Amino acid sequence: MFTYYLDLALRSLKRNKVLTALMVLAIAVGIGASMTTLTLVHLLSGDPIPGKSSVLYFPQVDPENPAPPYHMEPYPAMDYRSAMDLWSAHRADRQAIITSSSVKVRARDTGRPPLILGMLSTSADFFPMFEVPFQYGAGWSAQDDARRARVAVISHDLNDKLFGGEDSVGRTLRVRDTDVRIVGVLKPWRPTPLFYDPWVRNFSKTEDVFLPFSSSMEINQGNFQVFTCWHVPDDTRHLQNADCVWVWLWAELDSPAKVASYTRFVTDYAEQQKAIGRFATGKEHVRVRDVMTMLTERGMVPGDVRLQAWLALAFLLICLFNAVGLLLAKFLRRSGEIGVRRALGASRRAIFAQCLVEAGVIGLLGGFFGWLLTLAGLWLVRQQPVDYAHLAHLDTGMFLATFVMAVAASLLAGVLPALRASRVVPAWQLKAL
Repeated sequence: MFTYYLDLALRSLKRNKVLTALMVLAIAVGIGASMTTLTLVHLLSGDPIPGKSSVLYFPQVDPENPAPPYHMEPYPAMDYRSAMDLWSAHRADRQAIITSSSVKVRARDTGRPPLILGMLSTSADFFPMFEVPFQYGAGWSAQDDARRARVAVISHDLNDKLFGGEDSVGRTLRVRDTDVRIVGVLKPWRPTPLFYDPWVRNFSKTEDVFLPFSSSMEINQGNFQVFTCWHVPDDTRHLQNADCVWVWLWAELDSPAKVASYTRFVTDYAEQQKAIGRFATGKEHVRVRDVMTMLTERGMVPGDVRLQAWLALAFLLICLFNAVGLLLAKFLRRSGEIGVRRALGASRRAIFAQCLVEAGVIGLLGGFFGWLLTLAGLWLVRQQPVDYAHLAHLDTGMFLATFVMAVAASLLAGVLPALRASRVVPAWQLKAL
């Protein structure tokens, strides 16, 4: 029966091509606008590290003393002493202590001028924790952390710039005024969003240089980025004893019991620091959040994208109302044909199904052209000077969602016209004939 309805739908659509084109266009434009923005929302709010985001936790304490009255959430970083205390306790399966800075880098044997690049100072667990892929070599070891080894991992982009993409493991890199040995080169790696850095609220690329935290404290001393200070440090070159937050932690905990135990440990630490007068607040400002919870709290999806998504959905609704009007006009113009079918024994349900099949075909056509408009919209986004422009691509899930939404929208738009058409009184139409 479906094949018969489909044949009738195609014949009907061919009969009035202008009206068919208007209905397809109404669906396509609405789908194209909404799917462009919904694709961006989907990509910007996606899981940056699928399979591990639920076991990676971001602990926060509030070391500021005195605490300002408006300060409801702990800072996204800690002071050096707090971060080192928590990291040195080794209470997690894996843990990484992290801070970021810019640094001057050059390779002596290449003849290239120095580059000012982003550097991430971290510990050995960073690479296995975040499943960082390597093209050459590997990360450093915990022993390298302990002995402040002069080693480095570099990005794929930097390896291309300095060494033409060749295996540069074992070669020397000049970081500021110190020579370090390259032990690893990353594959192209760009987690989206850049979740491991709580300071950034953008979708920029990862750092180009990775150094052991202990080594970088000496190599790049005086150049680390500070989130905030509640007392002006006497010497900005030595932040280890300053009342500033600029270091943060990540912990890997593979079971709820370990999460609960680690949370108690961080809470007890905050209470102890409050008791000795170093913290103004204790457990009330402790947070231990997994990746997705932290990203939600940070509001990683830009507000303008959310607004555009709501506007696009409202525009799709307007297009659906137009489609309803066009379908209603189309079906009611065929009242005579419908009356004859009813007189020959077709039930209201059969007429209703026939009209919905026709609406579904319009939805498929609208979905196809809506998909083309979505691709065009995403291409336009990629031309914009925004840090998430590189993400504007249609993945398989959103490709399928385009057609599902188009068909669903057309079927929804076709319910009322189909219902009206199925209630045509055969006797009235036969008299008119």
